[in-house]
Amino acid sequence: MALPPHGPRRTAPALPSGAGPPARPRTPALLRRATAGLLAAVLALGLLGAARHLRPAPYGDRLLNHGQGEPGQGEWAARAHAGAVAGFDSRTGALRWRYARAGHRPLAVLPARGEVIALWDDGLLTDTDGRSVRWHRALPDAAEWLPAQGGTGVLRPLGRGILAVVTPRRVTAYRTADGDLRWVLPARKGCAFRPESALRRGAALLLAQPCADSAWTGQLVALDDLGRIAPGRTPLGNDLPSSRPGYRPRRPDAGKALARPR
Repeated sequence: MALPPHGPRRTAPALPSGAGPPARPRTPALLRRATAGLLAAVLALGLLGAARHLRPAPYGDRLLNHGQGEPGQGEWAARAHAGAVAGFDSRTGALRWRYARAGHRPLAVLPARGEVIALWDDGLLTDTDGRSVRWHRALPDAAEWLPAQGGTGVLRPLGRGILAVVTPRRVTAYRTADGDLRWVLPARKGCAFRPESALRRGAALLLAQPCADSAWTGQLVALDDLGRIAPGRTPLGNDLPSSRPGYRPRRPDAGKALARPR
């Protein structure tokens, strides 16, 4: 019997019952899912960024630059103006910057070498250079004395970068460079400081401390940047750590300290 010219015919293997043709790759569906996931991630990041911008600034700070160029360039003078602290160009009088706090107003403003320290009606102390708010400090017990006292005599510069904040119960000294608390002088028992009754004598600030049962010598306190002036005192220094001779910044400990084996 003669064979076909092309050899024996091969038949394809039979498919199992109920099986259809091989599935095609689902590349378009996977691509659509990946694209949808990427768009969702981008949208989530955008919403997070918008939420950050909408979040209120700490302490209600609102610092606006109204002048041309950097607020710190050129001479300016600051004062309380329209419920805010404002910096005005010393040459033209134009508004350079404005610092406000939502719902609050400054009671006292003290210029300090290109910066401005302000006492606000909620007892907050702030320092700004017109470009940023450098630090905030909250005065203790402000609600007890501030409404009646106001800002009269509360901010008292002591020289060498130290500011005294005088309240009836205590005198608190801060370093103006960074707001660091340097020392606290409490009033004597049965006595109270009078912020409005203070007098400069050279480097000393003479502060009234009326007492019901004390001699007049005990009702006057002399202060300087190192604290109360008294014989034989050993005060702490007020310089920034980086300005001290031989200062070396500490390296952060990368590892966790382990207890010695017993």
